[in-house]
Amino acid sequence: MPKVSSVIVPYATYLRVYEPLAAFPEPERSHWARYARRPDRPSYQDELRRALADLAPTPPVMVPVHESEDAFVLDVDGVVCVCPWRTRLRGWQALEELSEEMPPPVLDAVLPPFLRHQAAQDYERWLVENPDARPWIRTATWQVPINWFVLVADEEREYDKGDREDSPPVLRYRTPMVQARRRVARGLRALKEAMDEGPLIDGLVDVGRWLEEFHPRSLVELDYGGLVHALPTGALEDDHSAADVAEGIAALRRGDGAAAGEAYARLVERWRSVRDLRSAN
Repeated sequence: MPKVSSVIVPYATYLRVYEPLAAFPEPERSHWARYARRPDRPSYQDELRRALADLAPTPPVMVPVHESEDAFVLDVDGVVCVCPWRTRLRGWQALEELSEEMPPPVLDAVLPPFLRHQAAQDYERWLVENPDARPWIRTATWQVPINWFVLVADEEREYDKGDREDSPPVLRYRTPMVQARRRVARGLRALKEAMDEGPLIDGLVDVGRWLEEFHPRSLVELDYGGLVHALPTGALEDDHSAADVAEGIAALRRGDGAAAGEAYARLVERWRSVRDLRSAN
């Protein structure tokens, strides 16, 4: 059974980009420089708590009135890199995707149509003034999209089983932006030589275009986030999905369809328990 934790976490995974301070124009650069020195920076758990708290009132607050001024911060070889939350922008984008994931009666019961319509209008007006806006964080629920694994390598895998109740397991990958872009290009070449089209190619093209929006010295992070609570501890320890995806792409590049199929079969079997748990809910 998945490990039980008191930590508030949805079954979501994250793809984040941390950009160096030099990538931000003033006055935003100075803001993040000051922010990075703060000892009380909130964690991703705090972001989730705030989002859940906004959904508690009646009617719910689907999208924050003001954009978040928080970010995740990393020191990458002595260079401070930040990943802005941009909670408001991501909230608008998530609302657009909900109609594809939930049946209309369920969606209407959870989020009234008039509120969704108002949020959509607000987003359209905001985009007129911010046409080039893009999030630093992508989110997926109940899965890690296969195309995300293309960006990382097994040797970049970081796993912490979390020994305390307030310290949940962590499974993530971190890779330099140049490596992520190179893997996208190689993966696309191999896939396009093996097949004409498909969702994996479309997804990889999409994520590749997104990565091109960021500074070349950025860091890319794939974080299992709350999905670690949907997987038994043993399964987390043995999860080397990035290695399976890399092996499958390498096999396609060699023209070995059988080996590519075996790698894909291992990936599907590993994630079967998560699919079953999602269906049960």
